[in-house]
Amino acid sequence: MPPRPGVRRVLPLLLGWEELPKSVSVHGAPRDERVREPVPGILLECEDGWLLLDTGFNTALLRDPALRRRFYPSPSYQPELPGPGEPLEEALAAVGVALGEVTAVAVSHLHADHAGGLKHFAGRVPVHIQRAELAYGLSGRPEVERNTIFRVDFDDPRIDWRQADGDTEIAPGVTAVLTAGHTPGHQSFVVDLAGGGGYVFAFDAADLTENITGEHPVGAAIGVPPEATVAPIRRLKHLARERGYELVPGHDPAVWPELIGRLTGR
Repeated sequence: MPPRPGVRRVLPLLLGWEELPKSVSVHGAPRDERVREPVPGILLECEDGWLLLDTGFNTALLRDPALRRRFYPSPSYQPELPGPGEPLEEALAAVGVALGEVTAVAVSHLHADHAGGLKHFAGRVPVHIQRAELAYGLSGRPEVERNTIFRVDFDDPRIDWRQADGDTEIAPGVTAVLTAGHTPGHQSFVVDLAGGGGYVFAFDAADLTENITGEHPVGAAIGVPPEATVAPIRRLKHLARERGYELVPGHDPAVWPELIGRLTGR
């Protein structure tokens, strides 16, 4: 029997931190309760090379004082970079992969903590996204930037967009699943491992474990009421349950470091 097509290795990455009100992640949480959440990336070794899910912050917008004041004016939201260099390069080097070895990218959505590193891949590799997400990001509507989607991160004619309309397989063993609500075209990912088993990565369809276990709506949604974000959570729970896969929340400060240690030995 031929080997099952699928992902050979899953390497979770830490691309930064962000301190913010918990109510951003959990609708109805007390406004004065704050959390320090990890910024995730996931590197997948596929049959055709390394696929990167999400890219972290645009470091220029954080390190240049004028740009930081321009794009991150609120003291209630404070992004942090994990080291002195480019987070993607440092995180990839830590698992023995060079930036130039990445052969494809997929972004869950266009928020600044997920799409800011696309500058590294413009003109180099295909980038998978939901059509509705890119259309919203490029719409020119004034609220887009207020929603922490910065056009400077992704409005580059050199980017080779691969746009999907709903669920689609983007590599053998990797399926993008439309989980709109947090943003108009947010996508999560189902990862089938070649040796059996797998993962469902929620990204911002469910920031924290309590979003999943308690089916609590996420606190930040675009164009829909917070209650509409529960249906994507339930769908991801169903996908994970029927496959027997682990469902991983996107920004949980306990889950993410543990997953990194378990899968990378770091």
